[in-house]
Amino acid sequence: MNVLTRFRRPEMDAIEYLQELDAEESGVGDYEARLRQPFLTRIVKPMGERGFKAITSLTPSSYLDSVHKKLLLAGLASTVRAEEFVTAQAVLTLFMGLAAAAIVVLTHPASNKAILFLVLLPTMGALFPAAWLNRKVSERKMMILRDLPDTLDLLAISVEAGVGFEGALEVVCQNFTSPLADEFSRTLREMELGLPRRDAFQNLKRRTEVPELSNFVLALLQADALGIPIGRVLKTQAAEMRNKRRQWAREKAGKLPVKIMFPLVAFIFPAVLVIVLGPAGSSISKALR
Repeated sequence: MNVLTRFRRPEMDAIEYLQELDAEESGVGDYEARLRQPFLTRIVKPMGERGFKAITSLTPSSYLDSVHKKLLLAGLASTVRAEEFVTAQAVLTLFMGLAAAAIVVLTHPASNKAILFLVLLPTMGALFPAAWLNRKVSERKMMILRDLPDTLDLLAISVEAGVGFEGALEVVCQNFTSPLADEFSRTLREMELGLPRRDAFQNLKRRTEVPELSNFVLALLQADALGIPIGRVLKTQAAEMRNKRRQWAREKAGKLPVKIMFPLVAFIFPAVLVIVLGPAGSSISKALR
């Protein structure tokens, strides 16, 4: 046995030596492969991931929840996470702060202007993403409110034609390209996956927060619970929404003269005064000479 061990020992040492060489070569190969990667992949991306984790850990969970809710209302929750939005907000604030510091260092303004730059620009960097998100939420709510009467009309017509309610929702999703159609499509998918109709429409209310749509969902769920025909409810809701849209259009038309006054006073009246009083002013100046 000792003789066999002596003969096998050099062979085992050679195998281990070759394995160590392979490991060293693979390590060198990985290092060279990392060096061949772009600068953004090697340096910027890992730093960005560390900064992302740091900012996310420092952000209160209540603020992340509010941002997630606004992203959901804006229809952006599937593309942008709350953590990513907060990170972008922090990066923009930092960038605007550095820009303000650079302006102060290069231009040497007065102390009050320097303080204004150092306070105003970072504040703008922090508030601009929030304002943009709030605007997206408002625009999406207005689009849902605008399309709701036509959508309810199509739902009522489809149900009266003998199509089931889920089939009517599918007809709406096929014939409309709008945020409301997208929300109905998501609600339909949830019901197809086994979620009860009440829960699916409660989710629809939470994702939109449009009062008119919430009233429609409430009426629909009550009709479903009491056994009232859905076609009658849809017809009533569609007529009510048409009346509300007509009233909304009248309110917009009533506010229009007040809004027109501002451009009239700012741009048109000065030009009219110059045209009317210009010749008289030149005549008066000549007479005074």
